[in-house]
Amino acid sequence: MASDGGRKQFWKRSAAKVPGSIQHVYGAQHPPFDPLLHGTLIKPGSKAPTTPVKLKKVSTFQEFESNTSDAWDVGDDDDELLAMAAENLNTDVVMETAHKVIQNHSKLQEQHKLQEEQIQEEKSVQTSGLSSAAHGDNRLVKSVSESHASCSADGASENSSVQRSQSLPHDSTVLPVGGMTDCRTSTTPALTEREASRLDKFKQLLAGPNTDLEELRKLSWSGIPKQVRPITWKLLSGYLPANVDRREGTLQRKRKEYFAFVQQYYDSRNDENHQDTYRQIFERILFIWAIRHPASGYVQGINDLVTPFFVVFICEYIEEEVENFDVSSLPEEVLQNIEADSYWCMSKLLDGIQDNYTFAQPGIQKKVKMLEELIRRIDEQIHRHLDQHEVKYLQFAFRWMNNLLMREVPLRCTIRLWDTYQSEPEGFSHFHLYVCAAFLVRWRKEVLEEKDFQELLIFLQNLPTMHWGDEDISVLLAEAYRLKFAFADAPNHYKK
Repeated sequence: MASDGGRKQFWKRSAAKVPGSIQHVYGAQHPPFDPLLHGTLIKPGSKAPTTPVKLKKVSTFQEFESNTSDAWDVGDDDDELLAMAAENLNTDVVMETAHKVIQNHSKLQEQHKLQEEQIQEEKSVQTSGLSSAAHGDNRLVKSVSESHASCSADGASENSSVQRSQSLPHDSTVLPVGGMTDCRTSTTPALTEREASRLDKFKQLLAGPNTDLEELRKLSWSGIPKQVRPITWKLLSGYLPANVDRREGTLQRKRKEYFAFVQQYYDSRNDENHQDTYRQIFERILFIWAIRHPASGYVQGINDLVTPFFVVFICEYIEEEVENFDVSSLPEEVLQNIEADSYWCMSKLLDGIQDNYTFAQPGIQKKVKMLEELIRRIDEQIHRHLDQHEVKYLQFAFRWMNNLLMREVPLRCTIRLWDTYQSEPEGFSHFHLYVCAAFLVRWRKEVLEEKDFQELLIFLQNLPTMHWGDEDISVLLAEAYRLKFAFADAPNHYKK
């Protein structure tokens, strides 16, 4: 391990910063560093690299997400312990691990490609004779499946599960040629009777002089229609009052209050390095929160929790998919509203789980231990299998707790998951534990097939959920609710 002098100097460094200064804590990428477990990996006197990384300017959310995983990673050299640990890693082991990761990824890609080819073959057989025909009025006749196939690859992959589960209609859909210009419109199915009924119920609840929040929670548990999701999230989080007449005044007051914080604390707001829209918005939100919560400060992983709010609230103002939308094209007032609303809703969320991000992150440590005890009770075979291969729950479940499964499932699934979390009492702080337990048991077969520590850990940290949708999340939530019903009010059931 590092010398006592070096360790003392590390903990005393930057002690004189302004109140609320940023204190780095290990986050989404790495569990807390344990010197007892990793003592042989540390080289005395070594220092972490301090060369800053220069990010290119980006204009879309997709580019932003692919180029940075943390808004404040640039130039940080506070991860000295992790850097020292990594310095003496065995190169052969690292290369072997990387090679296996690449092989696994290639296999997954091949499997997905074969599945897509099979789907296309089934479509071509089913739609033969129905794909196109001419009517006397010169209108083009297209089947529903062909209309879907004419869209982008992303749209097709997201709707493939729906297309497979539904049989072809007996009569083809007649569409004018000019009506095929909007691919997004052609892939969006009309509301079913049930969906239309649910949307009407939401609108009636939200339009009343005083919204019944208890009824709104019950209705939202099984998912919120995207048309009313922004206002519903603001109500369920406690950001907006139930009284309709007070909402506009509350929005104006809270937005003004947020930008007063920006003026007071965010000294670097005029720097050229902070002019990028995404980076500026996210960094300001995280900076103001850290300043106002000095007990925890900023912790890596909190940046992920801004994203769902940002995406949901921006959808109030745009029609196209947010991944490819140039946010800088929105009016400044709209961007400011989205930024302020995201800040306050994220703050409400973090108020309930702040012990996850204080020193040593005791909330996460406790939840991971509870997850281990819960799995031991509900599926002892999985627990024994992990224990037999010396896989510690902290090695894969720390990120599940720290990022609320955001790194494990697609963003669209996270948004659906948060519909229920905000409807469930203590959803983020308590119900999430049972979701994680159901999530692990969901991969029972695959976990038990892995017979090696390295393969087990790689699988658990790279679960194949890229094609998951709302239906998968609904099944997961149902199983989590069953576990909660069985164990939440019977804490002794955790124990044998």
